[in-house]
Amino acid sequence: MNNSIKVLVVDDSSLFRQMIIQHLSTQPGIEVVGYAINAFDAGQKIPRLKPDVLTLDVEMPGLNGIEFLKQLLPKNPIPVILVSSLNLSVFDALSAGAVDFVRKPDMSAKNSKDTFFTGLTLKVRAASKAKVRVAARQNTGSAVTAQNVAAKPMPFPPIPRNVLDSTIIGLGASTGGTEATLAVLQKLPANIPGIVITQHMPEGFTDMYAQRLNRICSMEVREAKNGDVIRPGLALIAPGAKQMEVVRAGNNYIVQCHPGPKVSGHCPSVNVLFNSIAKNVAIKKVGIIMTGMGSDGAEGLLQMRQKGAFTIGQDKESCVVYGMPMVAYNIGAVCTQASCDNIPSVLLNHLKG
Repeated sequence: MNNSIKVLVVDDSSLFRQMIIQHLSTQPGIEVVGYAINAFDAGQKIPRLKPDVLTLDVEMPGLNGIEFLKQLLPKNPIPVILVSSLNLSVFDALSAGAVDFVRKPDMSAKNSKDTFFTGLTLKVRAASKAKVRVAARQNTGSAVTAQNVAAKPMPFPPIPRNVLDSTIIGLGASTGGTEATLAVLQKLPANIPGIVITQHMPEGFTDMYAQRLNRICSMEVREAKNGDVIRPGLALIAPGAKQMEVVRAGNNYIVQCHPGPKVSGHCPSVNVLFNSIAKNVAIKKVGIIMTGMGSDGAEGLLQMRQKGAFTIGQDKESCVVYGMPMVAYNIGAVCTQASCDNIPSVLLNHLKG
């Protein structure tokens, strides 16, 4: 058991604690070293148990998960997987440094528990290899998060109208991607070619995520709906539990959003989005693949590059999990690699050129 991933389960609900402990304890290579009933209890046990990964309920009595993360991670940068109901606070916790999250199962819904446990196991394994990003702190001691300090768009000459109207940008991300995608979009100007985004995220959360980005970023951001027209100044996020594709409709390009089987293990899938851009988009194309476990999006990005797209892969140093971008780079799908901070300038310089 020495090489096992040691997990500490933090949840005030005895039902969910037992469910998580019982499931993870049966998974090869994972060892549950203990549990905590609240943040204080977790703080007492972490130095003794030395877990590799924490599963953390966001909403707990006393010190909630967000404040706990702000106190914990600067001293103990342990990868944390959030276990959350459909709640905006999950994005505050991700901003505070959590690696990823899973949605609590609907106990009455068929297959909901199976989906929850499958996702939790995969994310615990990915988190054990993840880089923990600790939020910067202001002099006041409060964490600087994307919600209270939004980076201003980069000063840049206006993008020519013909480029705005004749370019589509596709972006895909997974683990660590909620904050990485935000970091890129908030540095871009309002006048940007149409952007289509697939971020691995459960149903319900994609709409809240889009609303959060829309408040912070200069361009309009919203969850995509079937038939939405891709246009300059708009970023569309694939809805959870639906595949999103780009298709031609007269003089416009639109998105088609539809239920479908998982592709590359995901719905929505980055490969589905990128392959549709490669196949259906005759104008200029840009593909960006960012942090995430696995290989979703790599093959689709290669298809885009082979059809003339300019492609960017997030570099290893700035990824929470260097999985998807690594596979894309290794198969020749990436024109250039850049850090999360530098992707906006690489993109804007390309559009200007």
